[in-house]
Amino acid sequence: SNVIMNNSIYKINFKHSIVFLIFTIVFSFLIDFLNYNVSTLFCLFLILSIGISHGSLDNIKGKKLLEIYSFSNILVFYLLYLTTGLIIIGLWFLFPTFSLIIFLVIACYHFGKEDTNFLINYDLKFNFVLYFLKGSLIVFAPLVFHFEETINLFKILLIENENFYSTIGYLEEKKIFYLSAFISVIVSFFYTLNKFKIVNALIFFDILSVIILNYLLTPLLAFTIYFCFLHSLRHSISLSLEIDAENLNNGFKMFIKKAVPLTLMTVIIYVLGIYLLSTFYTFDESIIKAIFIGLASLTFPHILLEYLIEKNE
Repeated sequence: SNVIMNNSIYKINFKHSIVFLIFTIVFSFLIDFLNYNVSTLFCLFLILSIGISHGSLDNIKGKKLLEIYSFSNILVFYLLYLTTGLIIIGLWFLFPTFSLIIFLVIACYHFGKEDTNFLINYDLKFNFVLYFLKGSLIVFAPLVFHFEETINLFKILLIENENFYSTIGYLEEKKIFYLSAFISVIVSFFYTLNKFKIVNALIFFDILSVIILNYLLTPLLAFTIYFCFLHSLRHSISLSLEIDAENLNNGFKMFIKKAVPLTLMTVIIYVLGIYLLSTFYTFDESIIKAIFIGLASLTFPHILLEYLIEKNE
């Protein structure tokens, strides 16, 4: 069963990377050519409908984790998961600069690992560092191609620390972000070529897509397209195959049914959050805050849950 699932993941993700690269080229050049300004509301819709759904089976994983620790009440999981998310939101408003930096560091590792580890059937002591460096392209690419717009996003996210911006400006002046993005690409090539098989080429397709997105699109839209149609969709595919390794269509239908409850709950919380924020900020600023601070509050408990399950298995 595991062999069937692994072979299916390889084939499907390979095709997915090619399709995503073609979509990226067509969509990005079209938006750039038309000089079309995609609304923040559109980005929010994609993230709430496609992006966050890849973590919407966490309640099932949570039940599995509770069984490992000999707990039977699922409310314990919901309480801990929600409390962790609320703590992250609280910390962000109290210590925005620190929270942003920690979020970006964890996001780099998460993106690098989740987008690659299904290919890695060997253990390296420095895999943790390599995953981080590979995933860091998602953070450094917008700083390389759209520095001012990225900084404006940081400012909207409550980052008012002048020392932070002076440091960022110094790093930009010294072209550190270019070097960091280059290192990330080199690490991606390492994973592509190490113990090479044809399916590894999808790593090259992925980094090419990320570079094109960030070169032609705004940081928010580039991140949205990557997060929804590459990162989240890939994770959703693997979850669908876990449900039914022999029939992806059936597995995907069952995944959607299982994903609806937590997805709807999250959407409701997002809408309420935007409504509250809109009394203090503009509508677009409220959406951007909700997107990134909300994703941070979901990412921490999601990664913690994945870690605890992997550790116990």
